[in-house]
Amino acid sequence: MGADPVQAFDKAFELAARLAEAMRVALADRGLTTSRAEVIYMLARDGDLVQRALADALNCTPRHVTGLVDQLEGAGLVERRPHPRDRRAISVALTDDGAATARWMTESRHGAARAILGDVPRADLTAFVRVADRILATVTPAAP
Repeated sequence: MGADPVQAFDKAFELAARLAEAMRVALADRGLTTSRAEVIYMLARDGDLVQRALADALNCTPRHVTGLVDQLEGAGLVERRPHPRDRRAISVALTDDGAATARWMTESRHGAARAILGDVPRADLTAFVRVADRILATVTPAAP
């Protein structure tokens, strides 16, 4: 007998909670929060960004981003630079330490994926991704 929707829903919540806690612990060991890690991830993915673009991408207020950038700058992971085309704007960029942290985040994510899912058959992974995409499309619109 297969699982019903409530069982599957409960398992999805349990999985999300456990993965979130494991990520929180790993980031805390490096002095990061999930919000600070998101900023590092976005800068590694997109390159230098103005704080307004970071706020829009993170779906938070510019004031919140200012605090995150202040903390990351204090930790030596990002720096503010004059924008190359707009004298009034300031860009946020990763420092060498910030770029190294972004590489660590990527390597850690890949390692965790291999450790957790490495022995799961490809067909099961494909089905999992298909179901997860369906759930995500129902729960919230896709990120831009």
